[in-house]
Amino acid sequence: MLGVGAAAALVLAGCSEKSTGDSEATGTDGAGGLSIQPVMQIDAEGKEVPATDTTSAADPAGDGSATCPAGTSIAMAGALTGPNAALGINILNGAKLAIDQHNTANPGCQIELKPFDTEGNPQKATQVIPQIINDPTVLGLVGPAFSGETKATGQILSDAGLVAVSSSATNASLTQNGWQSFFRGLANDDVQGPSVANYMINTAGYKKVCVVQDNTDYGTGLAASVTAALGPVADPACAASIKEGDKDFSATVTKISSVNPDAIFYSGYYAEAAPLAQQLKSGGVEATFVSADGSNDPQFVAQAGSSATGAVLSCPCGPAPKEFTTEYEALNGQAPGVYSVEAYDLATILATGIDDGKLTRPDLLAFVRGYDGAGLARQYKWNPDGELSNALIWVYEVK
Repeated sequence: MLGVGAAAALVLAGCSEKSTGDSEATGTDGAGGLSIQPVMQIDAEGKEVPATDTTSAADPAGDGSATCPAGTSIAMAGALTGPNAALGINILNGAKLAIDQHNTANPGCQIELKPFDTEGNPQKATQVIPQIINDPTVLGLVGPAFSGETKATGQILSDAGLVAVSSSATNASLTQNGWQSFFRGLANDDVQGPSVANYMINTAGYKKVCVVQDNTDYGTGLAASVTAALGPVADPACAASIKEGDKDFSATVTKISSVNPDAIFYSGYYAEAAPLAQQLKSGGVEATFVSADGSNDPQFVAQAGSSATGAVLSCPCGPAPKEFTTEYEALNGQAPGVYSVEAYDLATILATGIDDGKLTRPDLLAFVRGYDGAGLARQYKWNPDGELSNALIWVYEVK
C-alpha cells in the first residue's frame, strides 16, 4: 500500500487516444486501433439529449489572486495499484491537472494533492482513510473511488467532517446512510441502470438480454437496477453471477449461448469484463457485449483485443473536451480516461472553495454543500443527501 510520498512519486504512463469531433473518446488505441468512442448522451428513457456546453465551466486557475497557508492540501483516495488501478489513475490524473493549473496561476496559494492507494479494496480503505483524516493539512478528499470502499469508510469521513467528493462511486445506496460529508459527482446506478436498460430496449431494439454481474457492491447494485428496468427483456434463464478475480467463464458462456440473446449486459469491472468478452466470442456468442463505467476504460480494449469490437459501454461520465485532453496529456503523459473529467471538476470545486477563504474542514464542507456551478462534465449542485440535482448518462462504443 502506497503512502503519500510513494504515491506522489508514481510515474503514470499510458497510451494515446483518438479524436472524435468536439470531444475526445474515453478509450485508447487497442488491438487493431480500436478505441472507445462517444455515441450520445441519453436521458432516463434511453433517448439522445444534447451534450453539455462547457464554455462556462469553472476554471481552477481562478483570478490568480488566491492566498492560503503553506501546507494546504487535498487528498485523493482510490486504486492506484491492483487489477483495476487504471480507474484510480484516471481520477488522480484529472485532479492533478486541476491542482497544477490552480498552483501555476496562484503563487500565493499552493495546494498540495496527496494521493492514497486503497487498491480498490474496502478493507484496505479502512486503513487508508484514517491516515487522511489524521492529516490536519487535508481539507477535502477527491474520493473514495469505488463503491465498496466508499461504503466501508463513508461514516468515518462523515464523523470527521471531511468533505468527500467522489467522481466514480455510483452505488445508489451510498447516499442513503445519513452521511453528512459525501457528495457524488455523477449519476448513480439507479439513474444509469434504467437509462441503459431503456437505451437497449428503445434505441438499440434488443428483445432478449442476459444480465451477468460480479459480486461487488457496484456490480450487484447496478445489475439489480438494469434487470428491473429491462423487465421481460431480461431473460432469467441466462442471468449469471461471477466472482471478482474469476478468469474462467465457461459455465456462463454455455448458459448464455443456449438462449441466443441479442445482448449481454455485464455489471462489473474491466478486469473480468475483458476475459468474459473474449470467451463469449470464442464460444460463438454473437450477441452485443454491453457494460457500464466499471468496464469503460482503455484497459478493457487492451485486454479484450478484437473481442471488444462493437461493445457498447455506458457511463455517467462525459467525454473529455479537446483542450482538456491536450492539457491532460501534456501533464500526465497519457490520455484521459473514465472519470478523469469528473475528477478535474471536483478538484476544481475544492480549489475554488479554498481560494474563497474556506480554509477549515467545516467551512469547505459548507462551501461544497451550497455549491452551484458549471463544470466540464455537467452542472454541479447537490441535494441534501449528496446526490446531484441533475445527471445524465453517456453511451460509448468500441470501434
